[in-house]
Amino acid sequence: EQLSNEGNDSRKYIPPQLREKAESMDAKKKEDLIRLKKNVKGLLNRLSEPNMASICSQLEEFYMRNSRKDMNDVLTDVILAACVTSALMPNRLMMEHVLLISILHHNVGIEVGAHVLEATVKQFDEHSRKVSETKECDNLINLIAHFYNFHVTNSVLVFDILKKLTSNFKEKDIELILLLLKEVGFTLRKDDAVALRDLILEAQSKANRVGKQFHDQTRIRFMLETMLALKNNDMRKIPGYDPEPVERLRKLQRSLIHNSRGDFLLRATLENLLTADQVGRWWIVGSSWSGIPMIDNTSAKTQQNVAVGEVSGKIMELAHKQRMNTDIRKNIFCVMMTSEDYLDAFEKLLRLRLKDQQEREIIHVIVHCCLQEKTFNPFYAFLTQKFCEYNRRFQMTFQFSMWDRFRDLKNMANVATTNLVHLLVHLLSRKVVSLSIFKAIEFSELDKPKVKLLRQVLHKLLVDTEPEELVAIFQRISGISKLGMLREGLKLFLSHFLLKNASSLGSLEQANLLKARVDIAEKALQSKDIVLKF
Repeated sequence: EQLSNEGNDSRKYIPPQLREKAESMDAKKKEDLIRLKKNVKGLLNRLSEPNMASICSQLEEFYMRNSRKDMNDVLTDVILAACVTSALMPNRLMMEHVLLISILHHNVGIEVGAHVLEATVKQFDEHSRKVSETKECDNLINLIAHFYNFHVTNSVLVFDILKKLTSNFKEKDIELILLLLKEVGFTLRKDDAVALRDLILEAQSKANRVGKQFHDQTRIRFMLETMLALKNNDMRKIPGYDPEPVERLRKLQRSLIHNSRGDFLLRATLENLLTADQVGRWWIVGSSWSGIPMIDNTSAKTQQNVAVGEVSGKIMELAHKQRMNTDIRKNIFCVMMTSEDYLDAFEKLLRLRLKDQQEREIIHVIVHCCLQEKTFNPFYAFLTQKFCEYNRRFQMTFQFSMWDRFRDLKNMANVATTNLVHLLVHLLSRKVVSLSIFKAIEFSELDKPKVKLLRQVLHKLLVDTEPEELVAIFQRISGISKLGMLREGLKLFLSHFLLKNASSLGSLEQANLLKARVDIAEKALQSKDIVLKF
């Protein structure tokens, strides 16, 4: 029997000395994990509001010294062991534990909160299928409510759970609906009043259809009264509702978060979290996601792997064609090409945690891709805007990148020049960058490519922008002594290159509009303090 088993085993033969080494390494790994779990458990046993800062700091150090996977596994196990018991746990204890996770979620990375949230939701799904008098489901619902309260997840997950409970509509489900609405009902009303209204209508309809089957009608009436109080925004009608503890801990949360910029909310649905092992985790940067369940059939797996490989290969081939010749540039390019939208790209690029010179490559790659498009793609403009608004260093990098482009205009294709015009107009009209970006251009030595670029940018900016906004844009460079030459150069350009050929640009109405807008721009350049009337 042993021989037949060995015959069927296709694993590679491992020599005894290497086998012993692997076993000793596994034993050491187990010891390290036991020690790590003991340390984390010791910290969480002492967790309270006054020592929240010191415990967060120590856990962040553990994340630096250990692998994130080990830390996430250990932290999740300890948190759930402490909070999910057969007895109902105190609400304060729940809030403090979730507050700790939310701080690590912001300071260490979103995979921390995502890991604990996924485990919590899976345990809730498992316990909700059982008929039990114990309070595990209540504790898990409480944890999920506070994940929403402390901005780890958004309202989509909470509404998914409420819809699931409403569709089941047993006594335990009604109890859990009441618990969840008491904790987060008014916050849900602020975030998505329409979705809450639809849920209330569904619950009322369900209560009318099957409510008579229950022996005790009190709980159903109480649920409907609670929903009515939420609908009317009447906090007094909900017994025991007290938002003060959550608000106090939110203030503490804001004081302990180092990285408050960016979007840290997880937008995974209930289905996403429950099927994460089969389809992947799209909400975590770097995780694979197939978009369809992985079927056990071997041939189906092979086809799926080929498809994923082809997509990756195409992106890498495209990166090579675009001369993304360093690993940093390739990573930035692949993140941009596989993002859902500019906000998703912005968040994922920040998660790369690039430093100094590496970070500057983000703007360079965005600008390069923008200019290579056959037609202008606003994605790059909004992404550049997001980075420039996020930190001034990206704004400076963009400015230097533009100066390089201005010097190379004669070698630039017409399509690239057109895309550059659209990009500049987008950022200038939204006051992300100022007209001082043109100070590197010598107006006394303008060549044809520079004249063409400036004419297109200024014409589009003047015609497409409202007068009030136009004043704000041009006033940004007035009253600054260092920009005197730029102001004089712009005035000369407006009168000589734009107005001189205004009649040839189209109809008389368009020419008059351009003249009026040039007049507004010239007046705005003269003084920052003058309030112009229209």
